This record gives sequence, C-alpha cells and structure tokens, in this order.
Amino acid sequence: MSVPFAPSRLGVGAAALLTVAIAGGPAAGQEPVTVTVGKTFLASSLDPADGSAGWALTSHGVGQGLFSVDREGHLVPVLAEAVEPDGDGWIVTLRSDRRFSDGSPVTAAAVAESLGRTNETNPAARATGGALAFSVLDDHRLRIEPERPVPVMASLLAEWPMVVYRRTDDGPVFTGPFRVEAFDSVDEIMLSPNPHFDQDVDRRPDVRLIRFADAQSLALALEAGELDLAFNLPVEALPRLRADEALTVRSFPVAYQYMMWLNTRRSALADPAVRQAIDLAIDREMLTTAINGGEVATGAFAGFFPFAADTPRPFDPAAAAVLLDGAGWTDTDGDGIRDQDGQNLALDLHAYPQRPDLVSFLPVVEAQLQAVGIDVSTFVTEAVSELAQSHDFDLLLWAQHTAPAGDPAFFLNAFLRTGGGNNHAGYANPDYDAVLDAMAETAVPQDRAALALQAQDRLFADVPVSFLMTPSWHYGTSERLAGYEVWGSDYYILRDDLFVAVD
Repeated sequence: MSVPFAPSRLGVGAAALLTVAIAGGPAAGQEPVTVTVGKTFLASSLDPADGSAGWALTSHGVGQGLFSVDREGHLVPVLAEAVEPDGDGWIVTLRSDRRFSDGSPVTAAAVAESLGRTNETNPAARATGGALAFSVLDDHRLRIEPERPVPVMASLLAEWPMVVYRRTDDGPVFTGPFRVEAFDSVDEIMLSPNPHFDQDVDRRPDVRLIRFADAQSLALALEAGELDLAFNLPVEALPRLRADEALTVRSFPVAYQYMMWLNTRRSALADPAVRQAIDLAIDREMLTTAINGGEVATGAFAGFFPFAADTPRPFDPAAAAVLLDGAGWTDTDGDGIRDQDGQNLALDLHAYPQRPDLVSFLPVVEAQLQAVGIDVSTFVTEAVSELAQSHDFDLLLWAQHTAPAGDPAFFLNAFLRTGGGNNHAGYANPDYDAVLDAMAETAVPQDRAALALQAQDRLFADVPVSFLMTPSWHYGTSERLAGYEVWGSDYYILRDDLFVAVD
C-alpha cells in the first residue's frame, strides 16, 4: 500500500558506555561482524519524547513509526496496516506481526502509551494536530482524535517525533532493524541486530556508531580504514577520497534546506525592513560555490516537491541598502557601519559544526552583510539546540529537513506558527496562521500545495527566516559496504538492508 502524497575519542570502548540491557544476542555459533559508522551527530537521548531524539534514533535504524516515507517520497505503512477516518478522529489498524526488540508484541496499548506521552511532552509532536487523544479499541486497533483538524493522518504519524517505543526497567525498546546495546551520546553507540525484526536478522552486522566533532576528522578516519561508512563528508575531501580505489564515495540531493533564523525578538531585527534587507544582501550563488554544490533556495522546500516555490530567492544589495536607509540605519560617522541613535547595526551570526557546510557559510555571509553596512560577529556553537531554545542569538544558520513526512504542514507549523515549539525566530503573524488553519481543513494535494505557496509568500514578505539553499550531501563506504546506498537525507542512514559484502 502506498499513500501518495577535534575528532571523537576512537579508543572509547563499549565497557566505558552506559549499557542498555536487552534480551537476545548473536545467533549461537556465529561470530558477530561489526561495521563502524562515523557521523557528526548521534542521538542525545534514547527517549523519543526528548527534543529531536526520535529523528536521530530513526536515522540509526533503531526507531520506527506507524508510517514512513519511501525512497520515492510516498507515504507507506510501517507498524500500521491502515488508517481510516472516523468522525472527528482516525482509526489505526496495526500489523499483527511486529514486535519490540525484547520480543513483546506491538499492541495498540503500547502505541497509545508511547505516542501519547511524546505528544504531551514534546512540542514538535503537537505541531500539526495539537494535542492528540488516544483510545485503545482492541489489541490491534486504536483511535486518534486530534485537537486540530488533520486531513492526512498518515502524514502526521510519519513525522519524526512519532517513534513507537515501550518503556521497560532497562530502558526503552524499539522496533527497528537494530537495537541499542550500549549508549554514550557524547562518543559512541553500540548497536546489534534486532532478533525480532525479520528472518534476515543473521545477515545484519553489529554496528559501532562514532561521533566526530568535525567533518575533516571524519574524512581522515575513512581514508585511514577506520570506518565502513562515513556520512556527511566535507566537499574539499571528495577528490582525494574518490581517488582511493578501496572507497566508494557518493553524492546525493537531499530534502534539507539551509536557512538562517532572524530573531525578531531583537530590537534591530524587530523591523521587517531590516530583515528584508538582510535577506536581499545574501548572494546564495556564492554559498553554493563555498561548498561546491547545491542549488539556490526557492523557499522552504526542495524544488522537487510539488509545494515548492519556483523562483530562486533574489540577491539585490542595492535594494537592501535602500531598505536600511528607509529604516533609519545610515553611516553617520563614515566608518562603514550603519548606526542609529548612537548604536551600530551590529549582529551576531552563529553556525554549528554538526553541519559543516554552515560553518563554511560564516565568512561568506559575514562579508555580504558587512558590504551593506552591517557589523557581524561570527561564532561556531556546539550546543545549537540549547542556543536556539534560549533565543540568545541574532542570526542563526540552520539545516532542516522541511518535509520529512512528504507534506508541507509539519515544518510550517512546528517552526513558524505563532507559539510553535520550535519557533526560534519568535515569529507571530495571524495572517500566516490562518493559511495553516486552512491547510488543516483540506486533504486535496493540489490545494495543500497552493496553501503552502501562500504561506511561503507570507514568509518572504516578513522574513523571520532567510531560505538559503538546497544542498547535496556526500558519504563514503569501505569495500565491505560498497553496495550500500544512503537516501532520505539523514533520516534513514542505517536501514534493514544494511548487509556486509561477502567475498
């Protein structure tokens, strides 16, 4: 069924980790095979109700939801068999053959308990439908009634916070092809095949996930033969790595958007004219040059989505200067920096090393804003989630998968609706919210796309966020994983088809 729509410490071993005891292990008489995967981010928690942990756990092949999105972008059932409307709610029928990694069955009660807890605790889980009420009908059926209308419930259930789990005395257990054996979110996570996933369990390797603090160290580790899969390689290392016959290096377009939050809570940035000027001052073609790839953003979504805008975002520094003049920011003392009432127009600009492309953007954006008279101080911030939630920034470069469930509603609600849990810009506009309310009333794809375009037009005018570019990402594999391909941005890095090549 398809529903359209400084490097890590490599010497840290499993004995130093927080062990999560879960029943089962390698098949008797078999020598376990271990592959080593390097990434610039790891799950910070095993609790899907905690921030973006659900996203990371899914990318690690541990977590699953009721629905997901396949390689072609279609909604497909995973733990669910079907979802059907029922008055103001929806009835979900579960597959009868799915189990958690401890062997217990995936029941309607377990789904209702886990998703209900996440919906109550994690604001991102309330982005589309608000509060969700769960009712257990029998072992394999549950009813979900959302606070706000949800025309495509399968899409909501495919959103990244909606990972199904069961809490136990030894920690949460999940349903994905891999299970957590040992967990240290700072350095590494040890995974083993989930013995209750399917009949191919014996073909899957153990996985050692290692976090690297920077992409250059990641590339060096792959080159040195320390990794079987290195995800998110820096572009400058690609020619060297591609020349290595022992490695396979691939690039692929992603559904992420690189963007920049403009904190409307700050006095200078409270003026829409200043935000519009900043948006116009950025030459996005130079950003693609800085990372040697990608496309200039047309809006909130990658161009292959039907709800994407079709015109590249403009670059017009002369118009930016006119806007700043009109807003009262002029260079009264001839030092090249605009000022007003004795205060310079000075802004801080942050990026984070987990997304190395954004760090590469810092000097480019700094120079472009300084060219129109804005003084910019740049920072690389490791704890970016904490910074975003604290609102202690002026400008924040950000990477976000804006349609993880193949639908525009989640990003537009979660990050930009008034009072949204991830509304880092502090944006509030009732006209924008009204467009999202209208989107919640229609399930027709063409109408949803038209409303998504209306919402983006509102964002282009108000500029709480500046959409920069759609990137391509790069990864490399050793000979043991030469045939393994990553797709789905960074949402499905480890999947059930991760098998080691046999000589």
